[in-house]
Amino acid sequence: MTTGTTAGFGLENLPYGVFSHGDDRRRIGVAYGDAVLDVGAAAAGGPFEALLAAPVLNPLLAAGRATWTAVRAAITEWLRDPVTSAHLVPRSEVTLHLPFEVGDYVDFYSSEQHATNVGKIFRPDSAALTPNWKHLPIGYHGRSGSIVVSGTPVVRPKGQRKGPQDPAPVFGPSVRLDIETEVGFVVGAGSPLGSTVPVEDFAEHVFGVFLLNDWSARDLQAWEYVPLGPFLGKSFATSISPWVVPLDALQAARVAPPARDPEPLPYLRDNGDWGLDLAIEVRLNGHLVSSPPFAGMYWTPAQQLAHMTINGAPTRPGDVYASGTVSGASKQEYGSLLEMSWGGAEPLTLPDGTTRTFLEDGDEIVISATAPGPDGSRIAFGEVAGRIEPAT
Repeated sequence: MTTGTTAGFGLENLPYGVFSHGDDRRRIGVAYGDAVLDVGAAAAGGPFEALLAAPVLNPLLAAGRATWTAVRAAITEWLRDPVTSAHLVPRSEVTLHLPFEVGDYVDFYSSEQHATNVGKIFRPDSAALTPNWKHLPIGYHGRSGSIVVSGTPVVRPKGQRKGPQDPAPVFGPSVRLDIETEVGFVVGAGSPLGSTVPVEDFAEHVFGVFLLNDWSARDLQAWEYVPLGPFLGKSFATSISPWVVPLDALQAARVAPPARDPEPLPYLRDNGDWGLDLAIEVRLNGHLVSSPPFAGMYWTPAQQLAHMTINGAPTRPGDVYASGTVSGASKQEYGSLLEMSWGGAEPLTLPDGTTRTFLEDGDEIVISATAPGPDGSRIAFGEVAGRIEPAT
């Protein structure tokens, strides 16, 4: 049996995904070392067979916290049993798919450093942060049908754009295609219309965490987003990693977020323990270009979920919400090319001598992350990757 320690996929992690192997049948799997455990096969004849034999995670998501904990304990025991080796498949031999059917999608804007940088780039003569930014987690509703699994090619989007000096808009492929380095959260147990999810109930409703790249066409976005929010500049593709790390695996990664000033309104106040210490790396064509620190995010996922539901909006198993771009204080910690090139004014020089302001056709972005685990271990999130293809 595999040792289970390869690349942060040990017993302390056990992230869930959906895979196929040798045919088109999709099965729930758990990454363990350099293998994938076919949990549907391992669960055959037991109390969790119906949940784990499904082709997506949604039935398990809907089952709730007590069942998530029990299933995780069962999988841990299965992997300690040598008989289970019959249900292990090398990860190198499987095809990974979207792990769940996506419901709604909300993207937040929760890094103070990123919001400040964007404000300085786009509004140099005004305050960097808008007046509401420190009072509520700003977000927008995205397009769930455009969420794709890591490795799916990203076709350069087309649309209208208009520079500040242009007399009229033009139509064509985006020339300022960008990334947004983010962390995603998937809702498990939903909440009905008219109800709210308090910050203290976050772990009862959110199943797990994954990586997300909210690809952005900055030129399309700049022309269309006044007076409303993102539209075609965002909706063409959002990539997610195939492995969902359960919240139970991230207890050692919990940290206090930065001090919030002013103090949020009562429904957003928390005990300050759902910040997450994730070490993220961003690579462009194999070159490390940034290491954004997630621990510095101003608004936590618990506060984001509380705000998302405070008006009575319902949630469902498979709903996704994302952190917004993760950025730190230095250029080596920025989570977007918009920031790394400061709006295109300061081209980024790669180790091979080439430069970038925004993405070119053929470029590949790979985002990976790890987090502290118990007893000095590391929890791996895998990666979310995408290559830019020319506009059609």
